[in-house]
Amino acid sequence: MSLKARITEDMKAAMRAKDSERLLTIRMLLAAIKQREVDERIELSDEQVLGIVEKLIKQRKEAASQYADAGRQDLADKELAENTILQAYMPEPLSESQIDALIESAIAETGANSAKDMGKVISQLRPTLQGRADMGQVSAKIKASLSNLG
Repeated sequence: MSLKARITEDMKAAMRAKDSERLLTIRMLLAAIKQREVDERIELSDEQVLGIVEKLIKQRKEAASQYADAGRQDLADKELAENTILQAYMPEPLSESQIDALIESAIAETGANSAKDMGKVISQLRPTLQGRADMGQVSAKIKASLSNLG
């Protein structure tokens, strides 16, 4: 079952259970998916759907932080609850050692030997790591590994 189909089934289950908070969050996610499909006139793959989920999670975290800073804990809690619901669609995160091993492997496979080759390494790793690791941290690790080589 595709990720999009799973999300749709979860929406139906939330409707039957009369879980309005979960239903609203899932509908918001499906609306974002549909919007992208309509804009680009394509059927999204699981990787593309994961990208949308990641983006929405990041937005929820930022909004919760801003609400908390503004003293609106009620709104921050709402954003964090939505974040928890969205997090269920993300794959299991990789450990630091797994990420390090994948980076070493990608550097060896691409023949990268300087910071100029960072793009090659990232493009090789992106499909494997999407949704399973923070790409900002991965990028920093790649940069450090390549600078040690050079």
